[in-house]
Amino acid sequence: MSDILSLKESVLVYLDRSGGLQRLGEDCRPFNDPQQMEAVYRFCIRVDPSDVIEVDPELGDCVLHDPLTATALFQSVCFLAIKTLSLLDKIHTESQVNVILKLTHLPPFPEYSLDLCSFPRGNRSMRPVSMEGLVIAITRVTKYTQGARFLCSDEECPCSAGFHHIRVHAPGATESATVRNDFICRICGSALKEDVKFRVLGDKQLVEMIHVRALDLLSAHQQSSLRYQSITLFLRDELCNSMRIGRLYRVLGIPAHVHQWPNITWSVEANSVKPWEPEYPHEVSVSFQQLLNVTSSSRWRFSAVLSHCFALNVAPPGLYNTLKLALLLSLVQNRVEEKETFHNLDLLAVTTDSLILDRLMTYSLQLASRGVRHQASGEMFASLSRDGHGSGTAKIHAGSSLLATGGVCMLGDLGGYKKDKLDAIQSVLESSSVSLFIPGKKYGEDADQQISFPVLCSFWALADQSDASKRSLRADAVLGTVDLGPVSSQLADAFGLILQCRDVGGEQPLHTLQQAVHSGKPLYPSCWDFTTQDYQELLNHAQGLRVEMSPGAEKIIHGYYMASRRVRTQIQGVKISVASIKLLISLSEAHCKLSLRPRVEEEDAVIAVLLCENSVTLKHGASALIIPPESVFPCDLKDVDGLQRRDDILEDLQQNILRFIYTYAPGAGSYITEE
Repeated sequence: MSDILSLKESVLVYLDRSGGLQRLGEDCRPFNDPQQMEAVYRFCIRVDPSDVIEVDPELGDCVLHDPLTATALFQSVCFLAIKTLSLLDKIHTESQVNVILKLTHLPPFPEYSLDLCSFPRGNRSMRPVSMEGLVIAITRVTKYTQGARFLCSDEECPCSAGFHHIRVHAPGATESATVRNDFICRICGSALKEDVKFRVLGDKQLVEMIHVRALDLLSAHQQSSLRYQSITLFLRDELCNSMRIGRLYRVLGIPAHVHQWPNITWSVEANSVKPWEPEYPHEVSVSFQQLLNVTSSSRWRFSAVLSHCFALNVAPPGLYNTLKLALLLSLVQNRVEEKETFHNLDLLAVTTDSLILDRLMTYSLQLASRGVRHQASGEMFASLSRDGHGSGTAKIHAGSSLLATGGVCMLGDLGGYKKDKLDAIQSVLESSSVSLFIPGKKYGEDADQQISFPVLCSFWALADQSDASKRSLRADAVLGTVDLGPVSSQLADAFGLILQCRDVGGEQPLHTLQQAVHSGKPLYPSCWDFTTQDYQELLNHAQGLRVEMSPGAEKIIHGYYMASRRVRTQIQGVKISVASIKLLISLSEAHCKLSLRPRVEEEDAVIAVLLCENSVTLKHGASALIIPPESVFPCDLKDVDGLQRRDDILEDLQQNILRFIYTYAPGAGSYITEE
């Protein structure tokens, strides 16, 4: 008894020092409404384990290893404080005080963390643990019983009135453990009956979370025999809707065995939820630092060498350099900002032989912060099922695009998709969201519901022209356009960037044969030796850069957009949407980040304009701005002379762009001078 009194004194000291008593008084005020009468009153107490250990190590040990006993201690002290300070007259017994201890953190030791890949899980005690994972499914919010009042059926028993029999929810308990009809009075042994008007309901939501390494199986880069099993989290009351599908979180929770005869399931009662991002190495390697110094004379050279030497074990240097650059730019932009904004960069590559391009995209996918390759047998956006934990409500499962949140979803060859799926892809690309219809009658609700999820990922896709190339040229074909095969013009417009990847004679089949013999090894030695790890660290570093737009870059982007919209609308009848200027800004910023610079300069804007103009030309034909098809990489980069020739050509193209802006952009004379 003396030990319990000592622990209660320590609880009181902690609540007084931490401001918990003051918050308790503030939490009691809303309950003083005379119209509100409940069986139990719920109070959340913020507990810092480090501070508790400083007050009383024994109490701290109790909080960390025996949370049910710790909750009972805090409940007793809170009840005494409420009665002593007359904070809430409606509370008559200690059992009416429902205390929830909200832990701020746990000690950073292995015994307080739960790896979602570890087994067995069933031998752990019911104490708080920390875990990190990815949300792959989530249910709608339903109701559960926080607490209920029971009265003795014997009118002569003192328990036939008052608040002697109160039952509250405990971690791991089912609804039947809180409310059912076979409870008996602990005084006289008579049956208890619930006073339904005093039942207190709360919100409940179930979430499925899985280890983030499970996404490695979806990237299709490495084949593995590993299988990952998800866990079920119970979110209650204020934690409902705190987790979003496709996001990463760190959860503090109490593991529990949920008994639903004849089954016993292992789940976790969440105590606190915080967004989480794994830490990746982001130091720029010595090799790239040396390259940056050597190429400092030109703002175009660093990214050019990066593209030229990228993925040499997949494609030889010089082949598909423009696509390699576009993939690197897309990877740099894959980052969800604090305000839920995502600068996606969607790519559609058009080719007559998709084998190398598919391998190149698959290789690049492993460098994404999160890369998912969509499988034809899987769901692309979201799907529904019935929850199996007793509520029967709808459970929403993440498809490939939602699992790739903050990363890349690779669609592969669009020729393998049916029309309805292509229409769905077009809708998502245009709106950056996906809608899901939930029939209420099927899932126990009164009304149907339409919910929407933001799609925050970049899409990579291929369009195979091998069949289209066999067809004769259309009589109404516009100069510069290409046949996109199974891709409609509307779907092509929905993609941000379209690239045509041309074959280079017999070099590609020869490379494919050599790669099959020497799998995994670069076939083409280079004067610069960059590893996949070097590129991974460079991209991680570039993603974290914050860049600002220079006035010169703004003038080129704005001027080109206005001139292109005027020319193509008046002459070709093509509508250039506002999304084009967003794409220009995104490409310029990505090229600046990839070049490891803090300021977007004119050279970055020139690369963006050339990529966008080529993309628009492939869809709608050439305009007054005449540029070669391979304008970003117009010559071979085998040596320094090749880099210099490229710089000279890009400078000429920059002057062409400025003349185009000066000639066609309304009011361009005020900010573009004719040279």
